[in-house]
Amino acid sequence: MVMNSMSALFPSGAMLIGTQRIETSSGGVHVHVNPTTGKEQARVPLAGPAEMDEAVQAARRAFLPWRDWPAAERRDVLARIAASIRNHAGELSAIATQENGVPASFAEALCGTLPAEFFTYYAGWVDKLEGAIVPLDPARALDYVLPEPYGVIAVVIPWNAPLTSIGQKVAPALAAGNTVVLKPPELAPFTSLRFAELCLEAGLPAGVLNVVPGGPEGGDALVRHPGVDKISFTGGGFTARRVQAAAAESLTPLLLELGGKSANIVFADADLDAAVAMAVQMGVAALSGQGCVLPTRLLVESSVYDEVVDEVVALSETLAVGDPFDAGTIMGPIVSAGHCQRIEGVIDRARSEGSGRLLTGGARLGGDLADGFFLPPTVFGEVDNRSHLAQEEIFGPVLSIIRFHTEEEAITLANDTNYGLGAFLHTSDLRRAHRVVRRLDAGYVGVNGFPLVPPGTPFGGVKDSGYGREGGRAGLMEFVRLKNVYLELGQ
Repeated sequence: MVMNSMSALFPSGAMLIGTQRIETSSGGVHVHVNPTTGKEQARVPLAGPAEMDEAVQAARRAFLPWRDWPAAERRDVLARIAASIRNHAGELSAIATQENGVPASFAEALCGTLPAEFFTYYAGWVDKLEGAIVPLDPARALDYVLPEPYGVIAVVIPWNAPLTSIGQKVAPALAAGNTVVLKPPELAPFTSLRFAELCLEAGLPAGVLNVVPGGPEGGDALVRHPGVDKISFTGGGFTARRVQAAAAESLTPLLLELGGKSANIVFADADLDAAVAMAVQMGVAALSGQGCVLPTRLLVESSVYDEVVDEVVALSETLAVGDPFDAGTIMGPIVSAGHCQRIEGVIDRARSEGSGRLLTGGARLGGDLADGFFLPPTVFGEVDNRSHLAQEEIFGPVLSIIRFHTEEEAITLANDTNYGLGAFLHTSDLRRAHRVVRRLDAGYVGVNGFPLVPPGTPFGGVKDSGYGREGGRAGLMEFVRLKNVYLELGQ
């Protein structure tokens, strides 16, 4: 049976600007619907232009004091935030399961482990961000480079894993000495609001982090604001183009982490059991397919194609879909009715156009799950790589399986997309692995596995999957600009 609403776990929907918690705003109200039950669960005030302006001004006032805090104190407050996330991981996970339907079995990694690791990692960078001495010949001057924060960073995050995105974006921005205006999505604002409370409790000064849920109007006002020094955005390509156009008015620099249609190449010499397990677990089950880097195109070498397809279908049909609070649930609901209907439309179009052969799934679930937004694992075989099914980011539990005959063909098919966020391959041939990796048009490549993007590694895409990197030193440097100083020493 589907759980009853547990909205009492939700924090207040009030946005946080400086020290103020604002419950009424100019951007209207979003009615939050629990995706598991299909019932209203809470109402969220949305920031309009006025509240976005207040948030940017609060961040600007807080910037110089925060930048000038002793590095050791900034380091320690980030470490305390990391510890607080770990200590409240169960609570944060429960909030996330209600707001976007992520299964409890997966929520703690996204809401506790990963964001805490990012804050721990970047806390360690605060007192290690070094400049450089530039050697001059003849040595009649001293030339050195200072790393400095930008100022106010606008952070716009998606609804599928808000706290992980916060770890990837907010942690390095704060570590570099910036202040932040965070706009969580109206579909899933509650983990971000609770996170803001934990930051204040950990000693983060008021105004350093401002959290303002908003819809399109509020988001547009934020990215157009001349007081914003850089924008870090994760989302879809359509919205990213609008963000980029708005930011152009003030020549505001951007970091864009966008969509994907990641290929997952399985060669005949691979460990097929492991490859099938990953294809199903990460291609359709994880977040019910609602993830940008998930391997949603499965490319299989012809000699093992039938075997792999049979195993993928069989394993997909064993996945437990249902109440995300049940310990045994692998797949929860789609985030909203609108998203569910859109995915159904993609499936219907694929069937009508003959883009591939439907092997399992394809219809919204009924019975005890009828009131929620549940779709089963849906697998298409013999998919045309040029069809919308293989080219569009569906953001749902839909897997496209494509046959290939040669290594060259596999690489061509994998790269034959406008996206370039992730790619994956399975092989026991180490030479082949290195050879193929170098030719894949993707910012992130996994070989024989799918790691959960360790905080010390750079993550980001190419082509329509955006630019810039999150994670590692590269992710820190996205929030640092370099000042060169030339000091004349005389004769």
